[in-house]
Amino acid sequence: MLLLGFLIGLAVGIGLCIWQQIQLNRYLAREIQLLTSRFSKISLPLIPDLQKAIATLKQQRQDWQQSLQTYQDLLDFAPLGYLQVDEENQLLWCNQQAREILYLQRWQLGQVRLLLELVRSYELDHLIEQTRDRQKPQTTEWVFHPSCDNAVEMPKIKSLTLRASSLPLLNGQVGVFLENRQPLLDMNQARDRSFSDLAHELRTPLTSISLVVETLQNRLEPPLNRWIDRLTQEVDRLINLVQNWLELTQMEATPDIQLQTKPVELRSLITSVWETLEPLAQRQKLSLNYSGPENIWIKADQARIYQVFLNLLDNSIKYSHPSSSIFVQAEISSKNDNHRDNSISPVLEINLIDSGVGFSEADLPHIFERFYRGDKARTHSPLTEGNSVGSIVGNGLGLAIVRQILLAHGASIKAMNHPETGGAWIQLQFPEVVANSQRQDYS
Repeated sequence: MLLLGFLIGLAVGIGLCIWQQIQLNRYLAREIQLLTSRFSKISLPLIPDLQKAIATLKQQRQDWQQSLQTYQDLLDFAPLGYLQVDEENQLLWCNQQAREILYLQRWQLGQVRLLLELVRSYELDHLIEQTRDRQKPQTTEWVFHPSCDNAVEMPKIKSLTLRASSLPLLNGQVGVFLENRQPLLDMNQARDRSFSDLAHELRTPLTSISLVVETLQNRLEPPLNRWIDRLTQEVDRLINLVQNWLELTQMEATPDIQLQTKPVELRSLITSVWETLEPLAQRQKLSLNYSGPENIWIKADQARIYQVFLNLLDNSIKYSHPSSSIFVQAEISSKNDNHRDNSISPVLEINLIDSGVGFSEADLPHIFERFYRGDKARTHSPLTEGNSVGSIVGNGLGLAIVRQILLAHGASIKAMNHPETGGAWIQLQFPEVVANSQRQDYS
C-alpha cells in the first residue's frame, strides 16, 4: 500500500513537471515569435551587408599585407641600407644592404636585441635618440669602425664613411636610411692621385715649352711675334693651372697646413692687393670703395690671405660693369663661443660686393667646387668694352683654393647675389681679431 502511494505520488509529480515544461515552452515560443515578427524587417536586411563588410575587410587586409610585403621586397633590393627600431631602440627590421654595411648577418628577424648591442656605433644611436626627441628628420655622417666576432676576418674589415638619414615614425619608432660613401671617397682619392701625378708630369714639358717660346719671342718680328705672344699666354695659363691644381690637392690632402701666422692689418693688405690689380681695374674705370673700422688686425698667414683677396678682387674686376665700384665692407661683430663657457668672442665679417652679372641660382651651391664652370655670363664673357666673348677664361680652381685657405685659418666663406647691385656678394668671416695688446707678442 505504501509502495502504491509512493508510485502514485511520483507519477503525479512527474506529470506536473511535464505540464509546467510544456507551458514554459509555449510561453517562450510565443515570445520568440513576437520578437521575430517585430525585428525581422530590420535584422534580416543587415545580415547581407554585414557579410559584405566582413569580406571587404578581409580583402583590404590581404591587400595591405601584400603591399607591405612588396615594400619590404623593394627595400630589400634598394641600393641604400634601411633599418627600423622600436621605442626602446630594439631592431625590428633591416634590409640586405643594411646587413652588409653594418655587418648584421648574424641577426635574424624576430630576435629582440638592442641595436647598440648589434652595432657598436654611438653616432648611430645618438642620431636615433635625437630624431625621437626632436620628431624631425635628422642627418649625420661619420666614420664607422665595424666589429666582428671572427678574429680571422678582422684584418679584412675596413672602416667606412657612412651617411645616415633618419625619420620619426609612429609609436616612438625610428627609420634610418644608410648610405655607404666610402666607394665614392675612394674613387675621388684615386682621381685626385691620378690628376696630381699628371700635373707633376706636365710641369717639366711646360717649363721646356715656356723656355722655347721665350727664345722665339726675341727672334721674331711683327706681325709674327703676335702669335708668340698668344702662345706665351696659353703656356702661362697651363702652368698656372698645373700649379693651382697641385696647390689645391696638397691643401685638401693636409687640411692642417702649416701657417706662418702673425697680426695682419686688413686695410693695408687690401690696398696692396688693389695696387697689384689696378692696371686691370683702370681698363674698365673701376674704383675700390672700402668702408669699416680703421686699424683692423687679424691673425693670419699674410701670403695666403693676400692670395685670397687677390683671387676675389680679380674676379670682381673681370665681371664688373665698366665705370662702377667694387665695395669692401668690414665689420666687427660678437658671437657666443660655446667652447669657451659661452663667452663673447669678436668676429670679423668682410663683404666684397661688385656690380657685375652675379651668380645664377643654380650655380650658387657649387661656386667653391673645383673645376666647376657655371653660367657663361660669369665664367666666360667679359664686361669690358671691345673684348670678344670668351677672352676671360678661368680654370675653376681659384675659388676652391680660396675656400681651402680660409678653412685652414678657421674662417668661412659664402657666395650670394647682392639685392641692390645685382652683382656677386662674397662674405668672409674670420674668428680671431687681434687686440692691440696681442700684437706685441708677434713683434
